[in-house]
Amino acid sequence: MDVTPAAGNAWTDPACPVARTVDLVGDRWSLLIVRDAMDGATTFTEFRRRLGIARNILTDRLRRLVEYGILDRSAATDGRRHTYRLTEAGQDLFTTVVALRQWGERHAFAPDEPRSVLVDERGRELARLRPLSQDGTPLSAGTSHVRKTG
Repeated sequence: MDVTPAAGNAWTDPACPVARTVDLVGDRWSLLIVRDAMDGATTFTEFRRRLGIARNILTDRLRRLVEYGILDRSAATDGRRHTYRLTEAGQDLFTTVVALRQWGERHAFAPDEPRSVLVDERGRELARLRPLSQDGTPLSAGTSHVRKTG
């Protein structure tokens, strides 16, 4: 897995995990591809149909997500196509996607505007994600800070 920004660019902020994550998956199409892979899309055709994305952009994003170790590509049973599956690193983005979804539910829709809803296996909406300290105390931007290492 090559964990470097696209096209050999330098990291936006080499010491910041948020900046590195955005460098790797922060563009609109990459996150939507990851979202759709979490929802069962596995082929180029499925991603293209769901997203309405241009072929060249989809090809580039799938290639990058495979290079970065977020998706795994394998030959389909017909031998003519490839299938894509989330790797462990890709599945680790689930919490990130849920956090973005929940932020969008609260801040990107009018109260009566139709939207999709993420539910668990029993059909219940997910509880709101909240960061907690090691002892279970809720945290916020005002009650946490970044400690530089190294």
